[in-house]
Amino acid sequence: MALNFQQQSSALMRRALLIGLIAASIIMVTAYSREGSAGPLHTLQSAVSGAVSPLRIVGGSVEAATSTVGDTMENITADQNTLTGLREYNSQLEQQYAQMEEYKQEAQRLQKLLDLKDNYQIEGTGARVIGRSSEAWSQTVIINKGTNEGISTGQTVIGTSGVVGQVVSASGSTATVRLLTDPQSGAAAMVQSSRAEGILRGSLIGLLYLEDLDADAEVNVGDVIVTSGLGGSYARGLIIGTVVKVDAQQGDTSRRIVVSPNDSIDTLEDVLVVSSVGASDDDDSDSTRSGSSASANGSNNSSGSGTGSSSSSDNSGNGNSSNEGGR
Repeated sequence: MALNFQQQSSALMRRALLIGLIAASIIMVTAYSREGSAGPLHTLQSAVSGAVSPLRIVGGSVEAATSTVGDTMENITADQNTLTGLREYNSQLEQQYAQMEEYKQEAQRLQKLLDLKDNYQIEGTGARVIGRSSEAWSQTVIINKGTNEGISTGQTVIGTSGVVGQVVSASGSTATVRLLTDPQSGAAAMVQSSRAEGILRGSLIGLLYLEDLDADAEVNVGDVIVTSGLGGSYARGLIIGTVVKVDAQQGDTSRRIVVSPNDSIDTLEDVLVVSSVGASDDDDSDSTRSGSSASANGSNNSSGSGTGSSSSSDNSGNGNSSNEGGR
């Protein structure tokens, strides 16, 4: 009973307090609106506003600083994301450029092979170098074509600028090519201008040496060396390189003739394995291609290589007889 009375009294007091606050608020609002700007309520308002103004300034500064820090962090994050994206894009561009450069260089090499093929009327099989000899005393490469593609031992192999070697062994899908620079290599060759013949041998320093020439054969720096076709080891008339040094004078039996190969052996990538050369039976075909057919014909006649001339005479005679018979 006493507890209920206390609860009722507490509730009445809260209501009375609420009513009193409401009444006081109404009175203050009424008085505030009726008094002038110099009234006590206006004066009190000004004093309170002045007291809390520094707190408002500090709060505004803190809010502005917080907002600035937040914006800065967002900008930093955005810049980092942009930078990461640009780096990835740049990496992609570099990869694409490298790939396009590879395609470009490959196209240039293949075009040179096609030009050489057309110039010499060569039939053959294109191949790529997939391995190199690791032995210091051996100069060989492995290509990715073999007997399955008709490759056989003894075939001449050319690069983008001339003869580079010869097939010495072949399996189903690969073949080994001994390069001209191999010390064990030997190719029947001749000086294109004078038709002087000899044997071209390799060396580990990358140069070739033309040996076994006639002592009186004319050889000069800058002369072009081509395959002679003797012995059947190499197709005839294909360019090998250029004379870069002649150690002794004409008539000296110990002359040393140094030849620089036309093709770079160290950077060899694409090759053509020769099956046949269209004009290989023509004695003057290689000289004609170099623009010196008249000189070559004269040299052939003076060195006793008159097979082509005699054949032409025989054919001419046969042709005349046939014509006379027809008439």
